[in-house]
Formats: sequence, C-alpha cells, structure tokens
Amino acid sequence: MKKLLLALTTISLLSINSYGQTYKNEFGFRSDNDSYLAQGSDRYYTNGLFIHYRRALDQQTLKVGLEKKIYEITAGQEIYNPYSGSAPDPARQDRPFAGYLYAGGALSWFHTNERILKVSAEIGATGPNSLAEDGQELLHNTVGFYELGGWEYQIKNAVTLNLSAQYTRLLHRSSNKATDFSFEGYANAGTTFSGAGAGILFRAGGLNQLFNSAYTNAVIGNNPKTKALVKREVFFYAKPQLNFVAYDATIQGSMFNNNDPVTFGVKPIVFAQQVGFNYSSQRFTVDFGMIFKTKEVKSTAKAHQYGSISMFYRFN
Repeated sequence: MKKLLLALTTISLLSINSYGQTYKNEFGFRSDNDSYLAQGSDRYYTNGLFIHYRRALDQQTLKVGLEKKIYEITAGQEIYNPYSGSAPDPARQDRPFAGYLYAGGALSWFHTNERILKVSAEIGATGPNSLAEDGQELLHNTVGFYELGGWEYQIKNAVTLNLSAQYTRLLHRSSNKATDFSFEGYANAGTTFSGAGAGILFRAGGLNQLFNSAYTNAVIGNNPKTKALVKREVFFYAKPQLNFVAYDATIQGSMFNNNDPVTFGVKPIVFAQQVGFNYSSQRFTVDFGMIFKTKEVKSTAKAHQYGSISMFYRFN
C-alpha cells in the first residue's frame, strides 16, 4: 500500500511539474496548398512550405512592461501557377509560373499590455533559382499528380531582399476570457513584395493572452513573468483583412528588368478572409486554417483560396 501511495504521489508531482514547465525553444513547419480544401484546383498560389525555429530570451532580464522577446530563424519556398500546373501555351496563362525561395530572421517584442511588434528580413531568389519547378515536380511525382507543362515561361532569376513589420494590439477580451478581438497591421517593403494591410482578429474558445498564445507563436517562454490563462488552448479564429498591394514580383516579374516572358499587373486592393482552428498544449501546436482571397491579378484569373497546416514542437 505504501508503495502504491508513493507511486501515485510521484506521478502527481511529475504532472504538476509538467504543467508548470515552460519551454524556450520551438521548431516546426507550415504547409500551404490549395488541395487541402478538396476543391480539385491547382492554381495561383499552389504550394508553400516553411520551416521555423524560435527561441525566447530570459524574461527576467527584460525591462518593465516587456513580457517576452522571441527571435526566429525561418526558411521557405512559395510556388505559383497559372490556372493549372499544366499550361504549356503562354497565350492562355492567366498568371506567371513563379517561385520564391528565401531564408530570414525576425525579432518579436511582446508587451504586458498585449501589444506585439515583429520585424523581419528575408533574402532569397525568384525565378529558376527558387527551385520552384523542381519542388512542384517532386511533389507531383510523389503523390501521382499530372505532368507539369509551361515552366519554361516562368519569371527570370532575381536576387531578393524583403523587410517587414507587423503590429498586433488587443482591443477587447470578454469578462469570461472566452472571446477577444485584436487589431493586426503590417507593412512590407522589398524586391519581391511591397504593400500594407490591416485586419481584425476574432478568437473564441480556451484562450491565452497574446503574449502566451499559439496564434502569435508565443507559447515558448524563459523564466516567465505572467502565468498563462489556460493550460491548453483550443480555439476558433477568424480574420478579415484588407490589403494594399504596391508590388508583387511573382505577378509582375523583376522590378529591375522587363524581359520576363509572361507578366501581369496587380490588383491594388485585395480582401482576404482567414478562418481556422488551433489546438495547443505546452509541448505541441496543431493549426488548420483556410484563406480566401479576392482577385489578385489583372487578367482572366479568378479569386483564389487555399488551406494551411502548421505543426510545432517545443523543447529546452
């Protein structure tokens, strides 16, 4: 009996320790693809794959009012098609074949009043150097999709540099902590993407503060100052967003030359609606989202939508 009580006590202590444990590192990926919505389409923004590593700095050394500081290293690839990955006739292509491959870094400041500022920089390549054709061919061969056609008309090679800033601010949280609204805004400036946008984020469910939430990639911590509201987050989210597009190299080609075989103008105003579901424990995050966008290209191209799956693991 004593041995049983000792075993139960040990398990209880381990459980309490696990609940109180925070992890300062996070590693994971995000995958975007229009096939996730099971609509049978394979066009426009057709695939994206992103790898992330994040680390939280010691929170006890931060100044008053600053809850967390997280730096991030990331690498990614985006692949774009016309109406299909098999569009061998350039006269019928309603969007260029294009790819964007990059590596970058970011730094985020999470304030106690639930305001967040994130700045990032990326360096990469568009055109054949982005390896987008190779990536899509590998994907199609792996899952048994159709043979590609038309990549010989993709945009030309260009070295890219892009800077970005994003600001998030809590607007209101209900008294029972089950719903909240936040403002999100961003600005991009670079040789691949330039523009700005703003939207309102709505969350409902088991929520943590923005500086402790999986939505803002802030579950990790290092000697935390403030306890999370819930042990596990399970919530629905929705974010309508209005975007101003100043430049998009995947549609317009390189800004330093005009010899790309197929290019188009961009729609300056694009509305996007994102909805999704997030589950997060202290160790793991799983997120599935759907993004619906209005028409982006000044061509016969239509509006577009795609799905996004994210999975992250945290450790010390």
